[in-house]
Amino acid sequence: MNDIKTAQLYDLSHTMAKELLSRCEYPWEALPDISETILALISELSSEDYYSPAPEVWVARSASVAPSATITGPAIIGPDSEVRVGAFIRGSVLIGRGCVVGNSCELKNCILFDRVQVPHFNYVGDSILGYRAHMGAGAVTSNVKADKSAVCIHTPEGDIAVAAKKVGAMLGDLAEIGCNCVLNPGTVIGKNSSVYPLSSVRGVVPSNSIYKAADSIVKKK
Repeated sequence: MNDIKTAQLYDLSHTMAKELLSRCEYPWEALPDISETILALISELSSEDYYSPAPEVWVARSASVAPSATITGPAIIGPDSEVRVGAFIRGSVLIGRGCVVGNSCELKNCILFDRVQVPHFNYVGDSILGYRAHMGAGAVTSNVKADKSAVCIHTPEGDIAVAAKKVGAMLGDLAEIGCNCVLNPGTVIGKNSSVYPLSSVRGVVPSNSIYKAADSIVKKK
């Protein structure tokens, strides 16, 4: 299914993780290497454009970080991004240009492409959010199955096994997630697709689609 491949989900010109993701046929393959990638990128950053408020944490000088936000490295906060009151960034987080990480949001081991918005009470773990993806208030990625077994990506053509117990959601460019949604482990939301509020999503939502319920996924007109 092409909709779940990296090349179909993302325009890689909108992330500093381009080199990493270009090596991955499927985006979740990048998750184990996010931390190492951030450290390599940090070594190339200019002190004219970035400052380091804590070990292995680099923040663009044009970014805005609330004093009450907590950031643990390795992490990069990109230019013109905003980290709001009470945000908790707890390691291995790469935030692109013009992003919003809102009040009381928690992020770990994830990549946010440019202009991603996670503005209110969101949890994003072991996930990749594409260019201009948006998560409504209270929407979260669930990254561990209840039985703690390895995650599978459920596709119409069959399951794809992932040799990891922690895999969140892969959101394609321009994905729109409604308020208070739960994206279950291994969920893939196709490019330019939308999910209704209060949904519990599992598996793959094709590109250019609207997810109304598990048995009601329609193409956008």
